[in-house]
Amino acid sequence: MTERIPALQALRAFEVAARYGSFTRAAEELALTQGAISHHIKTLEGLFDCALFERRGPKVALTEPGRLLAQELKVGFKIIENACGLLRQDRQHLRLKAPSTLTVRWLLKHLATFKQGEEHRKVQLSSVWMDIDTVDFYSEPYDCAILLGDGHFAADIASLKLFDEWLVPVCQPGYPADLVHCELLHPSPDRRDWRRWLNRTGGAAISLDRGQLFDTLDQGIAAAQQGLGVAVVDLLLASGELDAGRLVTPFAQAVATGEGYYLTWLQASPKARQAQKLGEFLQQQVPRLPAQGLDYLYD
Repeated sequence: MTERIPALQALRAFEVAARYGSFTRAAEELALTQGAISHHIKTLEGLFDCALFERRGPKVALTEPGRLLAQELKVGFKIIENACGLLRQDRQHLRLKAPSTLTVRWLLKHLATFKQGEEHRKVQLSSVWMDIDTVDFYSEPYDCAILLGDGHFAADIASLKLFDEWLVPVCQPGYPADLVHCELLHPSPDRRDWRRWLNRTGGAAISLDRGQLFDTLDQGIAAAQQGLGVAVVDLLLASGELDAGRLVTPFAQAVATGEGYYLTWLQASPKARQAQKLGEFLQQQVPRLPAQGLDYLYD
């Protein structure tokens, strides 16, 4: 006989509670009472004869059996969602998540070209600020995402590298770029980009405690253009200002961080082929790095 499969409502209640680590949040998302969520969990625990959560007062944490069940249900519900979604939405529609600075400085103009071809699919772009680039295809409404990372993604994620990240200091022409005394402009609050560049170029002794902190690369570039200091930026994303002479590179070293921008998607996605085509097109739009004027160093 086929083993009894738990009710879908109970499994869904457990999966949402596991994702949030909260019965209350699960109840809000599913428009149920907290008592109903608790009842569904107890039903599953009785059926499986094991605890799925550890109760710690108002907080709950997954047990090892609970973690294993949540992991598989997350995949299973995504498959169901994809199957239903293909009938509800435009099958030609590709939902893309991308970092805000990359979107404004590189992606938008190339997506416009991509969408002009009759054979290409529609792309709905969501430009999102992310300090650390992440996506959860099982809970976020995207078919693909461009992420800055080292290329080591989960086993169920497919990816195509678009281009490497090269860090280079930039400033307004004529700005006195003396790293010991000048104002350092940091495009991220943790100052990680200046630290990487200085460590590779022998400037580790330079103090990073001074200078302005920004949330985005765009803000750092804008501050450098105004003559407020020296910003360390992604070479490709600042190429427009460098080519136009609005910014210059006061030091000859460009440092590879070991990270790059990748288009990512679920391998099992029903829109994997569309995502692959988009990635291949974007790869062809990446300009070459300047052959002269800079020394390229690997971190």
